Amino acid sequence: MNSNTPMPAAADEIDLVELFQSLWQQKLLIIAFTVAATLAAAAFAFLSTPVYETKAGVLPPRLSDIASYNLGRREAKLEEFKVADVYGVFKTNLLSDSLKRSFFRETYLPALPADKADRAQDKLWKEFNKTLTVKAPDIKNNPDFYEVMVTHESPEQAAEWVNTYVAMAAKKTEEDMQDNVLTEIAAKAQVLERHIDAARITAQKRREDRIARLREALVVAEAVGFDAPQVVAGKTSSDGDLAQFIDGNLMYMRGAKAMRAELAVLEKRENDDPFIAELRGIENQLDFLKKIDVNPDNVSVFTLDSAAEVPETPVKPKKAIILVLGIILGGMLGVFVALVRGMLRKRNVQIG
Repeated sequence: MNSNTPMPAAADEIDLVELFQSLWQQKLLIIAFTVAATLAAAAFAFLSTPVYETKAGVLPPRLSDIASYNLGRREAKLEEFKVADVYGVFKTNLLSDSLKRSFFRETYLPALPADKADRAQDKLWKEFNKTLTVKAPDIKNNPDFYEVMVTHESPEQAAEWVNTYVAMAAKKTEEDMQDNVLTEIAAKAQVLERHIDAARITAQKRREDRIARLREALVVAEAVGFDAPQVVAGKTSSDGDLAQFIDGNLMYMRGAKAMRAELAVLEKRENDDPFIAELRGIENQLDFLKKIDVNPDNVSVFTLDSAAEVPETPVKPKKAIILVLGIILGGMLGVFVALVRGMLRKRNVQIG
């Protein structure tokens, strides 16, 4: 083996030493890049407009919160509302694009500066959806818990927007519940009114049928000369004979005088309501149904787990992280530039 051939390990050691020496010689350059990057990061961190974040959490209402919605529903034979029913309407509104669009038009756009409000609506809508978000943070373990969150440059406005949005969702839900109750009552009332109409029509037809039978029986009674009732106690003891005497084929035996009097009363009758047995019960149901409060007080369609408060600490920019990243990136950039310069110097020396 040639004694002049250097060992690979020694060559590596020499390269590392040379590399370190090269970097040490350019330490001012590395420091300069590090300081410059750190200053740039500091300028960005301290001069950027801070962004604040606040949120409100909502949960299903308690059973007592929706009790007023169920007042009278059982008596009116309407299905009572459950907590899940009411909260389901609230969740639908909370997550709906229609409510977001309303908030976007009525609250978000009027609060924008003039220079931003003139931008394209689709771009403003995208920015708004980043500003206001609604989500279930733990859909697996707590699927009914939702958060409404706003990130904004103004901490006061962020808190106001969150609380306003939750209030809008609650108001829309109360309006929807009112519409639902009104629709149910109208449908139930329509059924009862049809029952009443049908009962009155049936009563009128029964009266007309009774008049027709009495007229025929009167003809028979007059023909046989029965002016007074032809009743024999022993022959009308059974229910069947008595029914035939009053309404059946033996009606003529009541006598012409009694039938003329009944005919006169039936033909003059203008209202059959007092003679409809089930009518008053149906009218009571209808009257009770119409007195149900469709917009009750002391109801809540959700439980406010935590209201949005004015934040004091911005979430952006994260100054400490930005400064650390500036130092790291500046140092890395300085080392990279120093390595390139060292390689170029070495190459020039070898060529020369």
